[in-house]
Amino acid sequence: MDKHNDIVFANSLADIKHPDFADATLHILCHRGELTITVGEAQHHIVAHDYAIIPNLGLVSQIAVADGFDADIMYLSSSFISTLIPHNDYGIFGHLSLLQNPVMQLTEQDFARCRDGIILIRQRLNLHQHLFYDEMMEHLVMVHVLDIYDIHARQIQQQNLPKKAMETLRKFVAIVEQGNYVAHRDLAFYANQLCITPHYLSEICKKATGEPATYWIDIYVRTEVARLLRDKTISFAEIAERLNFSSASYFTRYVQKSFGVSPSEFRNRLTRERA
Repeated sequence: MDKHNDIVFANSLADIKHPDFADATLHILCHRGELTITVGEAQHHIVAHDYAIIPNLGLVSQIAVADGFDADIMYLSSSFISTLIPHNDYGIFGHLSLLQNPVMQLTEQDFARCRDGIILIRQRLNLHQHLFYDEMMEHLVMVHVLDIYDIHARQIQQQNLPKKAMETLRKFVAIVEQGNYVAHRDLAFYANQLCITPHYLSEICKKATGEPATYWIDIYVRTEVARLLRDKTISFAEIAERLNFSSASYFTRYVQKSFGVSPSEFRNRLTRERA
């Protein structure tokens, strides 16, 4: 692997469940072949000239790589990525859109642009003697990420929400991402924080993304559940308590419904994948 504190290039997806990548965002630029990856309950098919961004690796349950698959595989730390998100309306739309569908189909021109950006990052990754190494790598990745955002922004249908509604959506996502989903999965809590009604909050989310507010709260809950299940030192009862489930049995039912397997099978599957 080629490594930097916040940037890692891998030769395959075999280490996708490695603890070092638990909080990373996965970038895949497919050159040849096919890959099918299941994130949560959704299956995504990646073929040549596709670019995929998977920000919630804990939700990845299955990976099927076809013969001849060849891709650039890059992990970026979440803390690093958070500094690169554009501070405009696209930032929130793009973030939520990629959680729903992480795969982009690229034109020949866009593919070449992404390929060249990755080549440049990879070429400079081991130049640790560079006096401005950290700043150089940050700017190289920022240019590449902005290219990705440009491509993605041209592909998605961004809803034209009123400025006040847009600000409400941004604040809602920020409140969820602060970790409030651990103790609060009811819509009323977030509506109260925003001084609006639960119905209005859900309508804003649905108009902007096609999904109600509860859908987005649950995305973060499932991501945290998957992250904790990967740590075999934490018991299921402890996870249930940490995430404010009313009982261990309710937690088990939640995992079964969300991932299609029991907590035990979820962990056993990770063990098999690492073996």
